[in-house]
Amino acid sequence: MKVWLVDIIRNPENLSWAERLEVPSDEGRNYKVDQWCNRDLIPIPKERRTYTTMSYFGYWTVSGACVSAWTIGSTMLSYGLNAKQAIACVVVGSLLTGLLAISCGWMGEMYQIGFTVSSRYSYGFYGSYIPVVIRSFIACMWFGMQAYWGGQATRNLIGAIIPGFIDGSLANEFSGSSHLAKNDFIGLCIWGIFFCYFLTIPPERMQIPFYVSFVFFVGTCFGLLGWAVSVAGGAGPLFHSKATTTGSVGWGVMFGITALIGSWGAGCLGQSDWTRYAKTRYAPTLSQMIAAPMTIIVTAIIGVIVTSASYTVFDELVWNPIQLIPRIQQHYHSSPGARAGCFFASIGLVTAQMTISVVLNSVSTGMDLSGLCPKYINIRRGGYLMAAIGILCQPWQLLATAAKFLTVLSGFGIFVAPMTGVMLADFFVARKMKLRVCDLYRTHDSIYWLGEEGNWRGGFNWRGFVSAALGTAFLMPGLIAAAGPYSIASGWSRLYNLTFIVGTAISFAVSCTLNYFFPTPGNGLVAPFIEEDIISARFSSAGEGSNDEGKEPYSVQVDSV
Repeated sequence: MKVWLVDIIRNPENLSWAERLEVPSDEGRNYKVDQWCNRDLIPIPKERRTYTTMSYFGYWTVSGACVSAWTIGSTMLSYGLNAKQAIACVVVGSLLTGLLAISCGWMGEMYQIGFTVSSRYSYGFYGSYIPVVIRSFIACMWFGMQAYWGGQATRNLIGAIIPGFIDGSLANEFSGSSHLAKNDFIGLCIWGIFFCYFLTIPPERMQIPFYVSFVFFVGTCFGLLGWAVSVAGGAGPLFHSKATTTGSVGWGVMFGITALIGSWGAGCLGQSDWTRYAKTRYAPTLSQMIAAPMTIIVTAIIGVIVTSASYTVFDELVWNPIQLIPRIQQHYHSSPGARAGCFFASIGLVTAQMTISVVLNSVSTGMDLSGLCPKYINIRRGGYLMAAIGILCQPWQLLATAAKFLTVLSGFGIFVAPMTGVMLADFFVARKMKLRVCDLYRTHDSIYWLGEEGNWRGGFNWRGFVSAALGTAFLMPGLIAAAGPYSIASGWSRLYNLTFIVGTAISFAVSCTLNYFFPTPGNGLVAPFIEEDIISARFSSAGEGSNDEGKEPYSVQVDSV
C-alpha cells in the first residue's frame, strides 16, 4: 500500500488538501518528491525493468501494426502517387524510422531515463519545460486523432449488431461544419470510458495487452485483404496507374517518405520513455531494427492493396479501414454474413486504437506532464489530462480530408525534427554518452544548472534553443504556405517537403558546432542516480568522490560507457 494512502487513513486531520493531492510514492522510498523528482521520473529501478526482447517486439506490433500505419500508405495514393511509389515510400521511410528509434532510445537503455529528464541537460532545468510542453501538445493532438478513430471503430462494432446505428438518424452530423456525427460521438464516449480503465495499468505490465491487440488487428488486416483481393480479382487498378502528383514524381516520393517519418517522429523522440524499462541492455535494439520497419511496411502495404482493390467496388479511394468497414456492410445491405465479418473486423480496430493510444501517447505524455509538476502529476494523472486536451482539440476537423491529414503530420515534424537533432547531437557527440544522472534531479551543485544557484538564467541552456530555432526557421515558410493560400518560392516548399530530414540535420549540425566552440561544464563525467543526495539536496565531500567512481550505495546501476 502506498505511503500517502496510509497517512490519509491513519491521520487525515494532519494532512492539508494540497498534501492529499500529492502523487503517491513507494513505501520505504529513498527518493524525495519535489519540483524535479517523483516515482515516474526517477531512473527505473531493477525490479521495475520487466521488458525483454520479445516485449519490445510486442511494443512494435502495436506501434507499427496500427491504423496509422495502414492509412499512411494509402493516404499517399490520395496525394497522387501510384501504388508502387507509395509502397517504395513506405519501405524507405520505415527503415529510417527503425534507425531513428534505435538512436533515440539509446539513453533509456543506458541510464533508464526518458525524454523529460534528458531535456534538462539539453535545454536547462527551466528551459526543458518548453520542449516538454511542445511534445505534450503534439501528443495530445495525436491522441485526439487516435481517440476519434477509436470512437468510429466502436461505432462500427455497435453498427454490426444494430444496423440502424450506422444507417439511421444517428449517422447525421450535429451541424454541417462540425464533421462530427452523433453516432461517432457516442462511440467516442464509450471508447473513452474503456481507455480510462487502461490508464490504470502500469507501463511495466503492458506486455499482455500488446499481444492481444496484435492478434486481433492482424486478423482484421488479413480479413480485409482477402475480401478486397477476392472482389477485385487482384491488387486493383492503381498498381497500373500513373502518378498524378503536382510537380515532379521525385518530390512527391520525398514528401511521402518524410510524412511517414514524421508520423512516427514524435514516438521515436520518446523511445527512451520505453527503453528505460529494458530488463537487459540491448533488449530493445533487435525489435527496433526488425520489428519496427517490418510491422509498418506490412501493415502499410496491406492498406495500399486494400485501398487499390476496393476502388473497383466503390469507385473511390477509401483510405481509412475504419471508414471502409461500414461501406462494406452497406454494400451488402447489412446481410448477416457481412455484419458478422464487420463485427470481428471492428474488434481488431477497437483494440488497436486502445493500445496505440496508451503506448504512443499516454505514457510519454503523462511523464512529460509529470515533469512540469512532479508533486501533483504522475503518468496516470498526466494521461487523463492528455485525454481531455486531445478531445478538446476537435480531431475530427483535422481528419476531415486526406490533404488536411498529411498537412497535420508534416506540421508536427517542423517542431519534432529539430528537437530530435538537438537530443542526438547533445547525447552522442557533445557528451559522448556520458551523464551524471544524479545531477539531473537537483539544481544545487548540478553541472547541468549552468549558472550560480538562485540565478534564473542558469536554468536555461541557450545552445539547445538556438539549434532548435534554426532547425525550425528554414521550414517555417513552407509550413505557412501549406497552411494557407500563400505564394512562396518553390524552393521553400520543397524544403518543407523534407521536414524531418532537414530539420533534424540542421539542428544536429548547429548543436554540434555550438557545443564544440562553447562546451558545457562537466562533459565526460559519469555518475548514477543517488537517492541519498536527492533527499539531502547536497553532497558530502567523501560522497562526491565516490559518485564518479561508481561505488555503492546506488539502487540504479549505470552500464560502463
